[in-house]
Amino acid sequence: MKLFRTCLMLCLGLSASAAAKGDKPGCVDHPLLPTRMPGYDLRDCVTKEFDGYDFFVAKGPKRHEEGRFTFLTYALDRKGGQSEQSGLAVVRNYENALTKIGATIAATDPQRWVNGKVVIDGKEVWVQAEKGNGLIWLRIIEKAAMTQHIVADAAAFAKDLAATGHVAVDGILFDTGKAVLKAESTPALEEVAKLLKADAALKLWVVGHTDAVGRAEDNLKLAQARAEAVVAALSTTHGIAAARLKGYGVGPLAPVASNDTEEGRAKNRRVELVKQP
Repeated sequence: MKLFRTCLMLCLGLSASAAAKGDKPGCVDHPLLPTRMPGYDLRDCVTKEFDGYDFFVAKGPKRHEEGRFTFLTYALDRKGGQSEQSGLAVVRNYENALTKIGATIAATDPQRWVNGKVVIDGKEVWVQAEKGNGLIWLRIIEKAAMTQHIVADAAAFAKDLAATGHVAVDGILFDTGKAVLKAESTPALEEVAKLLKADAALKLWVVGHTDAVGRAEDNLKLAQARAEAVVAALSTTHGIAAARLKGYGVGPLAPVASNDTEEGRAKNRRVELVKQP
């Protein structure tokens, strides 16, 4: 990140201490773009852990991206006697700054806006700078899958098993590349245990799925280990007889979405319950 800051300071010709007295309390420049055009105050800031934004395109429908959303509004300090920057100057400054940190420019209107994407620590970030009348709007989406807070209950699991013979369980979570259940998985596991306790004859295959990032052989092993971790937790912590459960890992072999996007990969990383005959 220090390299990004250095590049952007050079591109915009400002120092990291360029925060103005007119900045709204609590608002700070985004660490990816820690400098700003001269004479502009940071008048408003909005950050949401998960939201979506439709980025401009040259033609056709806008490009929708989702993740951590930052929206910054810069306003010209007219009392300070500063001259307003031209649209071309604003667009070119942000375009050059993004290019120098390795971003790909996706689309631009040279007098009004520019946007592009950059990959940082393996995560895709989308940036759009837009010039208004005395204003500059900066929107940033750090792409990520939404955290699933709502977990389906045992009754919903039973309904899906009866209808289709399988059900995906949201809320069973692991760290990247690991097969150790995170503490946040407890509510989902409790609902699976309720399902099994309500029907003593029910037997399940617990099936681990992964995305397609990395070698298929490694993902198959990881999926198997994760399935077995769920089986172990249900039997040792939640009192379900081990004979009623069997873990299998199919890795990336049964995707439910495209592995070309983070949203799709997040959907493919899942644990499913399959009813044994």
